[in-house]
Amino acid sequence: MPSPEARADGIAAELSATGFAPRLQHHDDRIEMEMEVPSSVSAESWQELLRLLARADWFGLVSSEKYGRTAWAGVRKNAPATIQAVRGHGHQL
Repeated sequence: MPSPEARADGIAAELSATGFAPRLQHHDDRIEMEMEVPSSVSAESWQELLRLLARADWFGLVSSEKYGRTAWAGVRKNAPATIQAVRGHGHQL
């Protein structure tokens, strides 16, 4: 399995090749990336963006009239100790 740094760098490289400009920030426990998403993104580019973001440990999209759209993702540097840490606290039905 690749290191967290290699995973984040790989995702960022593929995002760049797809036309996005990810910015990476390294923290003690995670690597974060974010990029602006233009308003005129093709359906194919959206699909590729989502496919690549899904390779991260978590991701999302923030959209506002004032600031536009920003996609973000994070890669953990350390694996969680339990499945509960991944899923969070909650109740299964």
